Amino acid sequence: MDSIDIAAELWRGGTSKGLFFHERDLPADPVRRDALLLRVIGSPDPYGKQIDGLGAATSSTSKVVLVRPSARPGCAVEYRFGAVSIDRPVIDWSGNCGNLTTAVGPFAILHGLAAPVEGVTEVGLWQDNLGERIVAHVPVRKGRPVESGAFLMDGVAFPGAEILLEFLDPGGGEGALLPTGEVTEALVVPGIGTLEVSLINAGNPTVFVAAAGLGLHGAELQPDVNNRPELLETCERVRAHAAVRMGLADSAESATRARPATPKLSFVAPPAAYASSAGRSVAADDIDLLARILSMGALHHAYTGTGAVALAVAAALPGSVVARAARGGASARVRIGHPSGTMTVGAEVSETGGRWHVERALMSRSARRLMSGRVHVPAAVEGD
Repeated sequence: MDSIDIAAELWRGGTSKGLFFHERDLPADPVRRDALLLRVIGSPDPYGKQIDGLGAATSSTSKVVLVRPSARPGCAVEYRFGAVSIDRPVIDWSGNCGNLTTAVGPFAILHGLAAPVEGVTEVGLWQDNLGERIVAHVPVRKGRPVESGAFLMDGVAFPGAEILLEFLDPGGGEGALLPTGEVTEALVVPGIGTLEVSLINAGNPTVFVAAAGLGLHGAELQPDVNNRPELLETCERVRAHAAVRMGLADSAESATRARPATPKLSFVAPPAAYASSAGRSVAADDIDLLARILSMGALHHAYTGTGAVALAVAAALPGSVVARAARGGASARVRIGHPSGTMTVGAEVSETGGRWHVERALMSRSARRLMSGRVHVPAAVEGD
């Protein structure tokens, strides 16, 4: 045989899909591991289709999660998340996927890594990329995670069982909650000008900017952004220069080259009525603000989970770009209007001695195992 096979599962978590692996089944050497995972997903693909792999050629579906048991207090498992570039041989391990985080708890229960408790099982997760603890509240019946339910998410066609995620101290990972110490500041971007931004490190490092600062109105759908190469280039330049300001990259060039997944760039605007990507009318009174987020260089079809955590934290900070756009100003709970519809998130923050701290952020998603089996790759890849 000129191929090898590895145990894997395909999961939907929130509005994302990704391949899940037991970390023990992969090469310990990071270079060999990444080469293998790239080949499994089908990257790099200059055609942008990932035909010869299991990726689906979008940032929401070109993802991997590696899970292992944990000896940390309060944690059943530890996991790493990789955002796999479609057209480049890069896996960015710098951030987290809040949507796929939803699937880690059920995965742990199904594989005997967390003991099931009838009703709701609290599964402690250690997010290895960011060094943060998350608690997943997973519905369980007869010792197995419940997948069917009435919980609906805009961006997902079918209902499922609600899983509540608690992101504990989400600003305590890589860097400070406010990397520059400022809630809002001016960011100079060569060739573009000066933009007012809020740089937040919670969930994932995220750059928030007013939609008007980019010449947008905030209700854009994917084609309105992704079909405009010059706009995507502008957004990337803003993101890359913000990465330098946040201390996440030595230069804008290195941020673009080696760190495409984080920080995320999100633009926000006051609430307004619009039609979602599914054609559903979203009323201005049903949301507190408009928000869009880019992921791996393109506008996300909904709103990323960790971006929602960062937005919830920013919305709770008086004077932030997000709080200024939101109905009623700073709030511990915010209803987001995104391309696929709406979602509600919340955060508990406090200020002591002039420093802001996040106690926790809350978000509900659903998850479902789509496939379990073994993936096949050419043997030469693993042997390189």
